[in-house]
This record gives sequence, structure tokens and C-alpha cells, in this order.
Amino acid sequence: MVTEAEIAPYFQQTEEQSGMSEIQPSPYIGMWVTADNHVRQELRPDGRYAEARGNRENAYTGRYEIEGNRIEYWDDSGFTADGEFIDGILHHGGMIMHRQENNQ
Repeated sequence: MVTEAEIAPYFQQTEEQSGMSEIQPSPYIGMWVTADNHVRQELRPDGRYAEARGNRENAYTGRYEIEGNRIEYWDDSGFTADGEFIDGILHHGGMIMHRQENNQ
């Protein structure tokens, strides 16, 4: 069984007007793509990511953590990377990635 403490790093804490707090999904969860759609990175709610490159699905997979607007990646093959969300854009590994809307 997964506990709230185990999934907490993947969610952001917000407070309602009542003073009660609730856990909300991170606004960064979803699909991020480069302008040419060559690189597609899915940030999943379970703290895992899958990155496709061209026709190669799951070219990179691993886990991630988001703190504020910073993202840290730990790839399953052993390397690490990071990125930053600035004005709704993900800057990662020299790439500029935009959120892909569900209808695309």
C-alpha cells in the first residue's frame, strides 16, 4: 500500500479558505514537447517520467521530483538531469518544451 508520505513529493500542498489543507496534483504533470515534436516527455502523477525521441518511445525513463519550479530527474540507466519551469515552459537539457494539450 502506498502512503501519503510516499507520494507527497509529487504533489503541491494548498490551503482552502476554510484553513483546511489538501494535496493538489502538481500543475506540471502531463506531456511536454519540443516545438518540432521530436522530444516528448510525459511527467506522470506517480513520480515517473517517460521520454520519447523521434520514433523511439521510452528512450529515457526514470523518476523525477519537483520542488517549486525546479525538476530533478534520475534516469533508470543511472544518469541524472535537471530542469526549470519558467513562465509555463520547461527548460531541460538545452531544450525548450511546451505543455501539450490533451486534444493534440
